[in-house]
Amino acid sequence: MNRTLIMIRHAKSSWANPLQSDFERPLNERGKTEAPEMGARLKKLGIKPDLIISSTAKRTKQTAKKIAHELDYKTDDIKWEEKLYHCIPQVIEEVIYEVDDKAKTIIIVAHNPGITDFVNQLAPGFLIDTMPTCGVVGAKLQTAEWNNFSISKREVFMYEYPGKNDSTK
Repeated sequence: MNRTLIMIRHAKSSWANPLQSDFERPLNERGKTEAPEMGARLKKLGIKPDLIISSTAKRTKQTAKKIAHELDYKTDDIKWEEKLYHCIPQVIEEVIYEVDDKAKTIIIVAHNPGITDFVNQLAPGFLIDTMPTCGVVGAKLQTAEWNNFSISKREVFMYEYPGKNDSTK
């Protein structure tokens, strides 16, 4: 059975308030624009999530909501997962293991450096230096159950980010 995993790094965040905690940093203007643009790009590519899971940090919540809106996914149905905040790849795997098998396509919104490390372990031959803000990596999995993620055959089919194919950025 084929399943689809979409990994998204939060959009560009604001550093305007140096006294603000990292967890509470919001999106900046660029991030507020790029998140819905990436959601629209995913919709154009035919991505229809059964589940969106996001870190509870402010910038990831804002990113997840903007992408969900573009994908006609109810923001009330987003699963908020505190342990995705600055986690290691093994924690992302734990989150995947917990997904109900009724969900065929899931989106996870998280942070660097963990998300870069995770996507670099997704499939042979796929390697990036760093996941750009609002970057998206999609993988197809051959498995009947999400809790078999680590032993499933996986292939990266998508790597998108704001400004890709745009020589002005």
